[in-house]
Amino acid sequence: MLDRITASLPSLAPAEQRVARLVLADPRSFAQLPVRELAERAQVSKPTVVRFCRSMGYDGLADFKLKLAGSVSEGVPFIHRSVDSDDKTGDVMVKVVDNAVAAFLQYRNAASSASLEQAARAIAATSQTGRRIEFYGAGNSGIVAQDAQHKFFRLGVTSLATSDGHMQVMSATLLGPGDCAIIVSNSGRTRDLMDAADIARKNGATTIAITASGSPLAAACQIHLAADHPEGYDRYSPMVSRLLHLLVIDVLATCVALRIGPSLQPALQRMKNNLRAKRYT
Repeated sequence: MLDRITASLPSLAPAEQRVARLVLADPRSFAQLPVRELAERAQVSKPTVVRFCRSMGYDGLADFKLKLAGSVSEGVPFIHRSVDSDDKTGDVMVKVVDNAVAAFLQYRNAASSASLEQAARAIAATSQTGRRIEFYGAGNSGIVAQDAQHKFFRLGVTSLATSDGHMQVMSATLLGPGDCAIIVSNSGRTRDLMDAADIARKNGATTIAITASGSPLAAACQIHLAADHPEGYDRYSPMVSRLLHLLVIDVLATCVALRIGPSLQPALQRMKNNLRAKRYT
């Protein structure tokens, strides 16, 4: 991104060049400062800052800063290096944490808000009409499915989660129009999950896939929430894909909660009060 800005300098207007040089001099600060301070530092008007961002192909300052923050963060040390057997504990901590942060930022920059909106609307409608909501996953994705059920249970949304292939196929057989199946898979190629998605879709249920782009599962479901992080299989590979899937579930659950509306807030507060009373007595 910074190389593209450098290459574009000669074609920019003089005022926009001052904004470009401000980016190149300190990209981290540029991504965090408000437009007023950016304009003052570059000695240009606020519209000039926005015009520069659009001339670089972005929707505006907010979009430019979002992509810039992601680009800068993904360039921190160790982020694309695997853990080695001779690493010290401090090195391991930095590599594992930065690997997860990079995956989250990549998801944030690439996620489709339209797909999230579509999925949240479908789940909220299913819940409000009293139909079935089911989460399917296998292996590590099965753990994510269980966590998803827990998150939605806290919202008063009744759901089922299963990681057993036979149970998934049987449950999918019982789904119908108005029901919703959310299938979680890192590879998107697990046979049982594919079968369950196919059965649920043919029965008229809404199918939502949280999986890699271009996978068979992504193509088989009506709504695809892309979660792209190829998991390494060497001995020291951190389990980032599970964290990424949990993040997607968290975003989705929050979107659904907002659509359920203010009626949810008193129930959540009562739940917290009861848990707090139980925990400290």
